[in-house]
Amino acid sequence: MTGQETLKKILEKNPGEPEFHQAVTEVYESLQPVFDKHPEYAEAKIFERIAEPERVIMFRVPWVNDKGEIQINRGFRVQFNSALGPYKGGIRFHKSVNLSTLKFLGFEQIFKNSLTGLMMGGGKGGSDFDPHGKTDMEVMRFCQSFMNELYRHVGPDTDVPAGDIGVGAREVGYLFGQYKKLTNSFTGVLTGKGLGWGGSLARKEATGFGLLYFVEEMLKTRNDSMKDKIVVSSGSGNVSIYASEKCVQLGAKVVAMNDSAGYVYDKDGVDLKAVRQIKEVERGRIKEYLKDHPKAEYHEGSAGIWNVKCDIALPNATQNEIDGKSAQTLVDNGVVAVGEGANMPSTPDAVKVFLENNILFGPAKAANAGGVATSGLEMSQNSQRLSWSFYEVDSKLKQIMQNIHKSALDASEKYSTKGNLVDGANIAGFLKVAGAMMEQGLV
Repeated sequence: MTGQETLKKILEKNPGEPEFHQAVTEVYESLQPVFDKHPEYAEAKIFERIAEPERVIMFRVPWVNDKGEIQINRGFRVQFNSALGPYKGGIRFHKSVNLSTLKFLGFEQIFKNSLTGLMMGGGKGGSDFDPHGKTDMEVMRFCQSFMNELYRHVGPDTDVPAGDIGVGAREVGYLFGQYKKLTNSFTGVLTGKGLGWGGSLARKEATGFGLLYFVEEMLKTRNDSMKDKIVVSSGSGNVSIYASEKCVQLGAKVVAMNDSAGYVYDKDGVDLKAVRQIKEVERGRIKEYLKDHPKAEYHEGSAGIWNVKCDIALPNATQNEIDGKSAQTLVDNGVVAVGEGANMPSTPDAVKVFLENNILFGPAKAANAGGVATSGLEMSQNSQRLSWSFYEVDSKLKQIMQNIHKSALDASEKYSTKGNLVDGANIAGFLKVAGAMMEQGLV
């Protein structure tokens, strides 16, 4: 069977799942040099096996709102690949959650976790429940009902979920409390826990900080740095806030951030303390930034943020937020590097534009691996019943991100796509998983 026939068969087997198709196609097209050099992987159908989840769990989540009305949501856990360790990946609560999205995220997680060098397999889960606008009691009742089913399928040596969109410290706390009650055990079954009961310092900063450590490494390959760079960072959650914070620490200026409704532009540099107050404390909209910053601009429509001229673009919001047209606008405006903080935020057309124009491009599975890397470090601390300092965790995170960049760069050179970190990350991540699967037999 030819490469295209193999890919076509996988896509036909998973109809109506566009996000999953996009992720599988992008990885498979990077791997042809690997299959040419290692025909044993093709013969053992390693990629076909990786593209098929080991287990998919879908379940009903009934709960009662504050009015006493019964609500029904759907829960998922996609346990994709355990060749390198327990399944590891976030839980997402958002109205857009469906099986295609979770399969794409879980598939990407396999390679991202592999790149960290830690013992973690790949998985993802979530629900179409939207916590926005819900009271704490409603969120608690939902989380408890969700865990009433999920607890059967997770554990510190089986599957260790984390937070994701819609699942922060509050939700993780409720999920963990119910797991502890149901199992009568206190284990490291979830990451992103509170600092007083097993959480890790630097976890909330990790994805954003890690992204900048990766972007720094990209810039070094051209004898450049973040100093005096103008940055646009989409989103206004943890990833964007802490990526922006690290930008400022490194001497750059972040001039624009957004949420799903629109974006703010502040030529003097976005006041991150104000954004943190609005989004983390008040749970408000980004347009409220103008109340105390009248010189800033607010524009309706989040996609317009990519019209802002910048040196560094950090898509930190959601998948496919930069299309080919937006990518070309960024190039025309002089962007020199793009680091993906969200999962697959650039469409295939956008990635093509960046690569064809020799833009430094850090793909999500490499550039945003800092979050899951620090989750892995939290797992290690839980296993040892230890708590490391912020400096210890941050130092390990920086080393992991530097190693990921080197692995991706080395793989791109070895397999004749020098400097293409999309191919390099896919190849480096795949090789480790493929080697483990070959050694473990047909399981």
